[in-house]
Amino acid sequence: MAIRGKTAITAYAETPVTRAKKERGEPVLSFWEYIAWACDLTLKNGGMSTKDFDNQGLAVVSPLVEHPLGFGCEIAEHLGISPRWIVTSSHGGSSAVVVLEQSVAAICSGMVDRVLCLGGDSVMSYRPMTLTQHRKDFENPFGVMGPNSSFAMVMRKHSELYGTQPEHTGKIAVVQREHALLNPNAIFKSGMTMEDYLKSRYIAEPIRMLDAVMPVNGGAGFVVERSDLLSAEKPVYVLGVGECDNYHTGPKNLPDITYTGITESARYALDESNLKPKDMSFFEPYDDYTIAVLMQIEDAGFCKKGEGGKFVEETDISFEGGLPINTGGGQLSAGQPGLAGGFVNLIEGVRQLREEGGARQVKGAKYGMVTGLGNLQYAKNLAFTSAAVLGKEL
Repeated sequence: MAIRGKTAITAYAETPVTRAKKERGEPVLSFWEYIAWACDLTLKNGGMSTKDFDNQGLAVVSPLVEHPLGFGCEIAEHLGISPRWIVTSSHGGSSAVVVLEQSVAAICSGMVDRVLCLGGDSVMSYRPMTLTQHRKDFENPFGVMGPNSSFAMVMRKHSELYGTQPEHTGKIAVVQREHALLNPNAIFKSGMTMEDYLKSRYIAEPIRMLDAVMPVNGGAGFVVERSDLLSAEKPVYVLGVGECDNYHTGPKNLPDITYTGITESARYALDESNLKPKDMSFFEPYDDYTIAVLMQIEDAGFCKKGEGGKFVEETDISFEGGLPINTGGGQLSAGQPGLAGGFVNLIEGVRQLREEGGARQVKGAKYGMVTGLGNLQYAKNLAFTSAAVLGKEL
């Protein structure tokens, strides 16, 4: 199915984010409230109402905290919507790009004309779900304590094979923090130097504290519509999407963990868009860890595998540079609202193409790529990967 330019993102919004915890006596919203708030802000941004989504589409991202089995329909009930089509994504951090992809497919098939996509989480105070069974069976009993430990092995392997240095991942962390200081909705309000990064303590060597994402409470949303029915003044066209799940390079029993499925999902998205990596005005990769950003620079085709460190060292990745990366600070410095974290990168891409980036606006932004990464597989790295190429024009 050819999808290039047949749909566009016409509205978007993010709620303010917070690290408030009810255990400290601070006011905390539930994920239900964050999703409702994100819905209200998104609809106001697009000049719409919930009535515009009766007999249309609703796509929701499963939160990290415990939620009911019939989650999608309960959201519809809470919002007062009777959709023709509901999809609930459980693709972890890849979910925001996945619901964009699924919305595009539903619209291009003629099932609906528009889809409201929502996510929200309240991870600071509520009990999380079990993400993967293998962690309970094969990792926790042996001291592998969640994603930090797993990504530490990935980062060490990348360093051993390709000579990646702390200064390479440090530059990513420092530049993204500089971007966050220009983002009013970022959780961090103070700067970071390379010295700060190098002195930050290890949480799972070689992963430092400043290599890892910052969890927050928050919500976000966007609307996808048929391009030939648009009334929006500044649509952002979906030019290509791609997804690759349970990916491996090499033998299944001993894969090369320095590769991600972005090698395939980015290629699918670029092929559909008829564009190349060199055409991108910016790159908004999912950034739960700095090494994940560096590996995606390689896997998306901006440089060869193993040359990510050199690329970062030699390239200005600020919003004014040759390849602006995570121009809003990404999740590393703006914050990760649980499994709605992928909205952070996607919405920043939309914001840039609508020329609403404020002090961090990329001049002349025409095309951009956003990605999503979700869950960690046993003996591999990412379970879910996705990519989208967006444009301000066809």
